[in-house]
Amino acid sequence: MFESSTNVRVRYAETDQMDVVYHGNYAQFCEVGRAESIRSLGFTYKDMEKMGVIMPIVELHLKFLRPAHYDDLLTVKTILKELPNDHRIEFHHEVYNEVGKLLTVGRVVLYFINAKTKEKTLMPSQLFNSLQAYFN
Repeated sequence: MFESSTNVRVRYAETDQMDVVYHGNYAQFCEVGRAESIRSLGFTYKDMEKMGVIMPIVELHLKFLRPAHYDDLLTVKTILKELPNDHRIEFHHEVYNEVGKLLTVGRVVLYFINAKTKEKTLMPSQLFNSLQAYFN
């Protein structure tokens, strides 16, 4: 299993009139978590795009347990429970506040797609090789 954590500070513009983070912003928090988790492996989305691979989201599931508020420092935990062996990758996310309370849980499924043909493809081998050590 692979895990990483990323901090995100809630900006004023991300809250609604009730001083609660607007639910749509959690998709962006999860994206930051995914991008930084891949970066921690020495790889980036930009690297993938240069290789001709894009990663569209095909499923997004979020469950809101507690609210986050303006200026909260959130920890976005990103988890890969399985090493992908085909065109599909599934990330699990947990968002915590500064005192460690679980606020939101989510699951995001993305596909590896050839940017030119728009056909499903495999995870780039460089990323696969970096992740493989966590699943032995």
